[in-house]
Amino acid sequence: MRSIMRDGDDRTKRAVMRDEALRLFAESGPDAVSVRQIAQAAGVSPGLVVHHFGSKDGLRQDVDRHVLAVFEAVLGEVSANGPEGPEQTEGQARSLGAAVLHHLPEDSPVPAYLGRLLMSDTEAGRTLFHQLFELSLRTLEEMERAGQAVRGSDPQVRAAFLLVNDLALLLLRPRLTEVLGTDPLSAAGLERWAPEVMAVYGGGLTAEGTGDTA
Repeated sequence: MRSIMRDGDDRTKRAVMRDEALRLFAESGPDAVSVRQIAQAAGVSPGLVVHHFGSKDGLRQDVDRHVLAVFEAVLGEVSANGPEGPEQTEGQARSLGAAVLHHLPEDSPVPAYLGRLLMSDTEAGRTLFHQLFELSLRTLEEMERAGQAVRGSDPQVRAAFLLVNDLALLLLRPRLTEVLGTDPLSAAGLERWAPEVMAVYGGGLTAEGTGDTA
């Protein structure tokens, strides 16, 4: 496999190894990827991987920390902008999916790795989910203050419900792309997705949507 290190690539070798591990882990799962495969993808020796990270488990922990840092930036943007951020396009809800699209390229392996991280029995997975849940609670409170929602009789359950729906867009992205014919996290996909979501949230399943059905 050709290394992703190129002329003008300003990343350190450590960052390249981490990024290649992230990509391979997202594709196949950490258990199915060897140190040798990571080294080959990064264009370095297996010994250099061990030198920097100590072991594959140490490298995985570094990948987890990196993904957490990426999502902390995403969550910071969503939290700062509120349910209707300044960069929101007409008809597009400010959401976790929209923030991910803003922060990450469409071919980023981070959303796919997120799915594995959230389903893993690891401290990083638990930490990220708790952060996402707290964000959902804050967003629901902000929407209530803006007159866009009510917290209901059980705000925690309502916030969890909203979070599960938002995460489905990330975790089921490949399957949704197959059935819809559009990547739901692309700009065009969000333009389709957001009006229907907001119509259902606002009026239930009897509401008329405004999105295209192409």
